[in-house]
Amino acid sequence: MELDDIIAQRREKLGNLSQKSGNLFYNRPFEGRVDIGEALRNFQEGGKVSVSGRIIAKRAHGKVFFLDLRDSTGKIQLYVKLDIIGKERFDILQDVDIADILSVKGELFKTHAGEPTVKAEDLLVIAKALRPLPEKWHGLKDVEIRYRQRYLDLNANEEVKKVFLTRSRTIKAVRDFLDAKGFLEVETPMMHPIPGGAAGRPFKTHHNEYNTDLYLRIAPELYLKKLLVGGLDKVYEINRSFRNEGVSTRHNPEFTMLEVYAAFADYEDMMRLSEEMITYAAKEVLGALSFTYQDKTIDLSTPWQRRSFGGMVKEKFGIEPRDEPEIMLKKLQGAGFAQGAGKLTRSQVAKLIEDILEQQMNVNPAFVTDYFTNMSPLAKSRKEDPLISERFELYVAGMEIGNAYSELNDPIEQKRRLEEEIKDLPSDEKKSIDEDFLLALEHGMPPAGGLGIGIDRLVMLFANQPSIRDVILFPLLRPEK
Repeated sequence: MELDDIIAQRREKLGNLSQKSGNLFYNRPFEGRVDIGEALRNFQEGGKVSVSGRIIAKRAHGKVFFLDLRDSTGKIQLYVKLDIIGKERFDILQDVDIADILSVKGELFKTHAGEPTVKAEDLLVIAKALRPLPEKWHGLKDVEIRYRQRYLDLNANEEVKKVFLTRSRTIKAVRDFLDAKGFLEVETPMMHPIPGGAAGRPFKTHHNEYNTDLYLRIAPELYLKKLLVGGLDKVYEINRSFRNEGVSTRHNPEFTMLEVYAAFADYEDMMRLSEEMITYAAKEVLGALSFTYQDKTIDLSTPWQRRSFGGMVKEKFGIEPRDEPEIMLKKLQGAGFAQGAGKLTRSQVAKLIEDILEQQMNVNPAFVTDYFTNMSPLAKSRKEDPLISERFELYVAGMEIGNAYSELNDPIEQKRRLEEEIKDLPSDEKKSIDEDFLLALEHGMPPAGGLGIGIDRLVMLFANQPSIRDVILFPLLRPEK
């Protein structure tokens, strides 16, 4: 049967149901409703129960119907018999389809096969599905439809639902860990007058009342450091950030990050915090420190490996921290990379180098240290070597998961660095310096360590998913034509 015919048939059945009992969409679940999972956990033969859910199977046997009802917590069988429920309610089932939503109350019992079942004493249709659910979702070729109509994906694929349960549990574990460590969860603005706190092209908007341009945040970093100035010594935010850039298996324009700041700490403290937090989350979510990601075994046992960015780029490309962007680019091209590229900014060269090195990272966690100061405008440089910053990036399975600094708290040096960074930007990316942030630093920010963790990528690891789109409920997609 064609889809249009199915929809027409279901609309006709909706009309039949409405004639019998009025507008069914105004029906309410029976009082005393419990989740199906709770009904199964507390199952007691002969006990009374009220449950609601979506019909996922329907079988007729003369004067008896068997239906499978599912909610987000589980599935239970319904036994609906004409002699028990009465003709009026029994006839309703003639116009009920798979995917319709029912409320039922009755008595619990087990069939001869041991199947927990509700012997229906009354039932109500509380929502009619005018379109069928997909039967064999895994056979669908256009995976983009799965993202575009995630509600169908969740209904048809239990494995997808497990991914998002894993996401929720991961975020909860991170919160629980930081709360127990005495960190305060805060919220900072998502609309910024000046985009800052990270490199990235922002989304632009306009506020009519103030007649001013604003930008969706690319990172919350500068606001969180203002809170350190304000005397909140340990803060974190699980934040949505936005970057108007490319889409890939690891990048979505809207994404979720964790940013953590601790006064009187440094990047070494952030390494320890990363190890403790991620291993805690793995134990809570997966029950183990060793797991499989894309056919590779990852072991989170600590201590994690350290690798030197400066050492790797010197060995592979002959690049030194004092090299200007033009020299870095020539050395890259001499090694067979970035062929045909013209003049690049320092940050563009740095991104190119990191993309190349990312492919060489091991599966198990590794802290990459010794980043050049000129690639890290918000990080302190080492006292003994000003060309190298106190910064690390955390890689797992060849994927960057985190970034951390000993935060630069010298307002004079910070202003010089920001001016230097702006000077390197192409004309279409020029931006103003955040003078309000510099004003805050001039009031005295304690030495601090800051850490950013990509929540989406962490969930990719824990849920064994190859693409960031698979761990975001509604990823941004190209408009349908």
